[in-house]
Formats: sequence, structure tokens, C-alpha cells
Amino acid sequence: MEIGKVSEHDERLKKLEELKGKGVNPYPASTKTTIRVEDVLTVFEQLEADKTSISLAGRLMSKRSHGNLSFANLKNNGYQIQIAVSKNEIGVDSYKDFVKLIDMGDFLEITGECFLTHKGEQSVMVKSWKLLTKALLPLPEKFHGLKDEEEIIRKRYLDLLTNDEHFQLFIQRAKFWEVTRNFLKDKGFLEVETPTIENTTGGAEANPFRTHHNDFDIDVYMRISIGELWQKRLMAAGYEKTFEIGRAYRNEGTSPNHLQEFTNMEFYWAYADYKDGMKLTRELYLEIANKVFGKTKFSSRGYEFDLAGEWKEIDYREEVLNRTGIDVLNTTEKEMLAKLAELGVKSDARNKERLIDSLWKYCRKQIAGPAFLVRHPKMIAPLSKESVEFPGTVEKFQIILCGSEIGNGYSELNDPIDQRERFEAQQKLMEEGDDEAMMPDWDFVEMLEHGMPPTFGFGFGERLFAALSDKTLREATLFPLIKPKNK
Repeated sequence: MEIGKVSEHDERLKKLEELKGKGVNPYPASTKTTIRVEDVLTVFEQLEADKTSISLAGRLMSKRSHGNLSFANLKNNGYQIQIAVSKNEIGVDSYKDFVKLIDMGDFLEITGECFLTHKGEQSVMVKSWKLLTKALLPLPEKFHGLKDEEEIIRKRYLDLLTNDEHFQLFIQRAKFWEVTRNFLKDKGFLEVETPTIENTTGGAEANPFRTHHNDFDIDVYMRISIGELWQKRLMAAGYEKTFEIGRAYRNEGTSPNHLQEFTNMEFYWAYADYKDGMKLTRELYLEIANKVFGKTKFSSRGYEFDLAGEWKEIDYREEVLNRTGIDVLNTTEKEMLAKLAELGVKSDARNKERLIDSLWKYCRKQIAGPAFLVRHPKMIAPLSKESVEFPGTVEKFQIILCGSEIGNGYSELNDPIDQRERFEAQQKLMEEGDDEAMMPDWDFVEMLEHGMPPTFGFGFGERLFAALSDKTLREATLFPLIKPKNK
């Protein structure tokens, strides 16, 4: 700041003190409104014709004075309307205070009547106004807003205020989960809640967050799935259909499409298998496309696809073989490492399971979808039922969109002996240093010994919403974690 120049913050502080000196409370607790801005816009013609007196509240997004008449835009809940403030209507002193002491960013309550300007713009002529909140810092510059990605996340409230597209994105995201919830309830699924703090992390392969439970004096983990092993217990208990929408946590790297905290949905359906699941999940995705986005054809991340079109079935083994020459059911770690190096794929994989996954991730980038990826190798799906028709693979599918897996479902393994053996294999991987190996849950095995019916389970998360919105996962998350600013 230039020497001797007063900052805008200091200027606004002076205005704050002047308002207080006039007996004005700059932060009152209550306001009395009769209508919202969006409703004024909906029934404007009727309000104008009837000369109805209305009271509404919002934030000033602009302010311009022309002698005895000032105009401003009042915004609330994503909608804004022009207000006109005239010295003749509100009096000399009130008008002077409005011009001198009220700034862009301040919150006001105004009372007035609707009218059309000579240019035909819908407006409200102010008869009286009341300050609701005095803003001490200015808003971002009107035509540019926040541009730096880190600043957008750190000051998301300003980004949403000044970027209508982003504001609407998160309204759409809320509808995404609302449509999902309503679809499942309409299909007879019961919404449940399962623990977010666990003794063991089950249901996925990921590195968990660890914390300490002081009362029990034990280490516990933030969940990495949305209650998979818990919801399966509910199948054993006699519930036929359950689902949960909630937060999951994975202590892994950050990228545009990977976050440590995110929202997922998982449902479980007794007496159904993965083929039943394919039909239901395709129906769910179409419901989301139509009700949330109003279309089935999408262009996203350089891919184009139509959810109302054909959903091909892609054989995992054949796809990798065709694209890389590697047969994942009959290969060695040495062969896979050599192929990955040849393809220019960087991988820190240290075992066969991870090397197979690295080869598949190379292949998936070339698939726009929609497609069902099927017949995964048994070793990379420790909770899926083995296929009788295709030995060595499992009854599982992943939904592929935009070159990524965006949905995962399978016939759940309910053979306790097989499950114990697979957990033992995962335990060995953990002991060998694989941070993403699945943590065994021996209590879950005991539950299977009591008996769980044939069950299909499926999950997807906000990654689907991000893909359909053509956004990164980080962009489609309201408040992703960000490092604190250095003071």
C-alpha cells in the first residue's frame, strides 16, 4: 500500500463507526421480509400491477449513483434484482447515508414497490432500507472474480457469490444425491447409517487415516468404504435392501480426481447377483442423467458418450491382452514390469495384484463408455464371488465412463472359507508393505459362518457427478482440504 493511502478496509471501518454514531446497529439479529428475490422475479408483473409493497433482503452486488438517484443490484440465493434508491422517495438524510456509508458487499433489507425502468428493466423502487451486515472487505472485481484455483477453494464463499456457474453446480450436486436417494427408496431400499470410525477398515483397498480412541485406549481408523461389511451384516440379519450415502476417507495422494475425503453411496441387495445389478444401475444412471442434467448425451474430458445408448460388456482379460499383449491370468511380475516400462507407464507397484491394476489403468483411458467391465481376475477382487463360468475371474462389473471406473458392483462373496483364504492373502500383502491391501475383518468371517444370503453390492461416488458435469473431482467439491496459508 502506498504511504499515506488509507486502505479500503480502514475506509469501511470509518463508515462502520459513523453508522454506530448515528445509532445504527450494523449487525442486527433479525430482519422482516415478505418475499424472496427469486419469487419477485417470478411474479413481477402481478406485483407491479397491484403496486404491492414488498420487503426483501440480500447482498449489494453493485452500486452506482447519479445525483439524486442511485441504482444497485440486490442478490440472494443465486438471484438478483435491480433496486432504485431515490432522494425523493426516502428523504435527504437516508439517501445521503445510503450513498456515503453503504458499499458493495453490504447486506440490506429493503421495502418498496416493483416498477419497470424506461429501459424495461425489472426493478424495485425503495421506500425504506435497513442495514443487515456491514462488509469490511470488498468483493472480488466484478468481471473477473477469483481466478487462482487455490484462492477459489480457500475463499469458496466469494467464488460462489461471484460465479453463477459454480453456484448452480452445487445446487445440481445436491439434486444428484437427492435423485439417487429417491430412486433407491422407490425401489424399496432402506437408508441406514454405519460406523465411520472402525477397528478395521473393510470394503476397499486403500490406505486409511488412523486416529486414537482415548476412552478405549485403542487405535481406530476412518472408514474407506460406505459400510460395506456392515451392510452385509444387515443382509445376514434379514434386511433385503439397504443403502447409505456418506463420507469416506482415504489417506492417499491428491490430484484433480482424487481427494482424501469424499461422498459415496453403497447399496446391498439380497437374493440378487451382478447381472441383476447391471440392469438396476443402468436404470439409476439414466435416472440421474435425465432428472439432474436433462440429457443422456455428454461431452466430458475429451470423451463423448450416450447413457441411453448401448452399454458394451468389456472382458478385463481380453481388453488388457488386446491392448498390451499381456494375459493377466498367465503372466509374471517380470513380464508386466517390462511391458509397463515399454508403454512408458510409471508404477510403484510391488506385487502382481498392483501390476495387473497398473496395466488395466493404461487400457481404460482409451474407453469412453458407457461400458461394463467384467470378468476381473480373482486376485484383485477379494470380496467378489468367483465365476463358475469363467474360473479365475469374479462376478463383478465396473462402469466405465470417460476412461475411468465410475461405479463398482459384484456378487458378494458369502463363502466363509473362501473369504478367510482371501483375507489371509491380503494380510500377507500388508505384511510385505502394501499400504493399499485390504485389512482383514475376522468378525466379518464369523458372520459369514452364521450365513449370509446371495447378495449384490454396488457403489459409486461424486466422481460420477464430476464426470457428468465435465469437472474434476476437486472442482465439484464444495470445500476440499487445502493446506493452511503460511502466516
